[in-house]
Amino acid sequence: MGEAVIRSNDMPTFATTPQTIGSSLIPVINKLQDILASSGTELSDISLPQVAVVGSQSSGKSSVLEALVGRDFLPRGCDICTRRPLVLMLENRPPNSGDDTSEWGEFRHLPGRRFYDFFQIRREIQAETEREAGCNKGVSDNQIRLKISSPNVLNMTLIDLPGITKLPVGDQPRDIEERIRRMIMSYIKDENCIILAVSPANSDLATSDALQIAKLADPTGSRTVGVITKLDIMDRGTDGCNFLLGRVVPLKLGYVGVVNRCQEDINKNRSIQDALAYEEQFFCDHPVYNYVSDHCGIPKLAKKLNQILEQHIRRNFPRLKAELNSRMRAAMKELQTYGELVESKAEQGAILLDLLRRYCDDFSAMVDGKSQDISTKELRGGARILYFLKSMFVEPLEEMDPFEHLTDEDIAYALKNSSGLRNVLFVPEVPFEVLVRRQIAQLSDPCHQCLQIVYDELIKISRACESSRLQRFSYLRRCVNEAVRKFLDAAAKPAETMIQNLIEMEMDYINSWHPKFIGGNRAVELAALQMRTSEERSNIERGQASMKSQISQSVARSNGVPKQGNPQSNNERPISAGGISSSRTWAISSIFGSRLSSVESPAVGSLEGSLHEVDHMLSTIQLREPPSTLRPTEMLENEATEIIITKMLVQSYFDIVRKNIQDSVPKAIMHFLVNHTKRNLHNTLIQILYRENLFEELLQEPDEFVARRKHLQELLRVLRHAVKMLNEVDSDVETQHKTTTSGADANPDLSNGMYHSLSPGLGN
Repeated sequence: MGEAVIRSNDMPTFATTPQTIGSSLIPVINKLQDILASSGTELSDISLPQVAVVGSQSSGKSSVLEALVGRDFLPRGCDICTRRPLVLMLENRPPNSGDDTSEWGEFRHLPGRRFYDFFQIRREIQAETEREAGCNKGVSDNQIRLKISSPNVLNMTLIDLPGITKLPVGDQPRDIEERIRRMIMSYIKDENCIILAVSPANSDLATSDALQIAKLADPTGSRTVGVITKLDIMDRGTDGCNFLLGRVVPLKLGYVGVVNRCQEDINKNRSIQDALAYEEQFFCDHPVYNYVSDHCGIPKLAKKLNQILEQHIRRNFPRLKAELNSRMRAAMKELQTYGELVESKAEQGAILLDLLRRYCDDFSAMVDGKSQDISTKELRGGARILYFLKSMFVEPLEEMDPFEHLTDEDIAYALKNSSGLRNVLFVPEVPFEVLVRRQIAQLSDPCHQCLQIVYDELIKISRACESSRLQRFSYLRRCVNEAVRKFLDAAAKPAETMIQNLIEMEMDYINSWHPKFIGGNRAVELAALQMRTSEERSNIERGQASMKSQISQSVARSNGVPKQGNPQSNNERPISAGGISSSRTWAISSIFGSRLSSVESPAVGSLEGSLHEVDHMLSTIQLREPPSTLRPTEMLENEATEIIITKMLVQSYFDIVRKNIQDSVPKAIMHFLVNHTKRNLHNTLIQILYRENLFEELLQEPDEFVARRKHLQELLRVLRHAVKMLNEVDSDVETQHKTTTSGADANPDLSNGMYHSLSPGLGN
């Protein structure tokens, strides 16, 4: 009876209506889910339109799903029954005349095996759940995918999620409620997911767990469908009309009321067809629900979900197609980097030559600034080398002090030591050459450091040139890196030798007739001018100090302050009548007597007494021991002039050498190292690596590369299949869209979409 009701009243409506979008699109989406699921987790993030069923335990979720299918196939019990997400794909298939096996189910984890006994489907769901989640009420977020093909269902995809529980039972963790809520949210937060919120009529709808969690994911209620179960067991005198009309908790997609089989019906094996017949009779006989029949019954719910899913797929069809095409292009691009697996020696040799050529071309392009991948964030390649040569070599040398680690005292000692036993009349040439060579030698370290910096940068460039194709062959990559390093080592040696020769050339011969060299005569003139200027400045300063002293003394006398000390200053030396200092004539007066002291001496002195006195004095003078290190403290005026002249000569010649080094060292590095590498690296790599006996070893791929290529090939096959299916129904979508638009005036409900026809207030 129940089956007759379904087929006579509702199901024939779908069987006899013209083909809709859902009749072609929903099966395509179901197939697309199967195809994408076959790729593992690679395409799991692609969002497909689907319906997620949420509700608390014992809310009647399982009964609703079984009624939509028309078969008993879900696990039953008083505790939690759904412990893993069950992806249920319903496929409407025309019945075959005389075929008793027109309904069957197939699990994704058992491809090719069809279950015609729905009791066996229930047992397989239980067994698969226990394999993953255990036997003691544990839960898991790994899906079970089941496709049911039947002429008695409408095309749609449903996801049965575990019921929301409050207290843990069995081996469930203490946070079981939080885990289940997170699992549910991971599905319903997707904008392409229609939420089927199941709530029992014998509880307060305002506190429904299903509606509360649905509101978190869908605050506006634009993609939530409410299902009110157990309307037949409400208290007498009450009804769920306000629930169904959306007056308690409004939803844009409205509500549908259903009547479930009770536990007694299940225990007595009451068929779903009988239950559907009872449901229809209940709503027809009820004085309230008879007026809101559009909101009541499993057939109405099935049709409503089918229409909603159709509309949802149609809106998301362009986005889904664009995303699949984008994924397919990305997979093709990545697969190209892995290349094809080759076996013959000729193909291996061709691949090796192509890899080496591309590698060297990329190296030269990066050095010359012609790389296709030009960075906009930092300096790379040749630009870095140029920066090093200018900012880290030429400019620091320009700022280098010619007299670094060379003081005036060092120069003075060098001048004195070079004169030996003779007093020097002119500035000697030897100390100048010694000092300038010593300063030139300090240029050696910066030059070799510059060479090392450029060498390191070429190593970095060589690593940056490793394309994805070269990385595919790890052993070849290591061999190329080793060959490039040896090549750069060999190229750096002549560059290093050239730099050393440049320094030694400058030190070996001092070109004193260089046109830019200041020369001795000019240095003497400038030194004399500098000395005169310095002396004049000193005289001015002494005059200013003397004037200040006289002013101070005048002020002191005017204030009555007596002059302290002897009339003759302690710093002034007594002058003899002849104008000769007493200190200069002390020895003479001591030896031969002094006329100034003859008045005080005896009138007659004996010659023997004087000689005896002289001998006595000479015997009392003792010379000091000479120090081990002799450093004169006094500097004569001519010595200061010689120091100035020497410094001018050293600075002038050092500037000449510095310019030569600043120009020659970068040229040597570029010639012997950089340009030599660009010209000869390719030939060197071919000579070292292009050997037929090495082809197989060099082109050996790692296992992960082989596995990745195989995975990409399978992924590309899946995506191409998916895109092909979407292209096949694309024209149907456009045709149906035009038909729907043209018929909008004839059918006002369709002009506002099926959402208008399913609005909560339609039953009023």
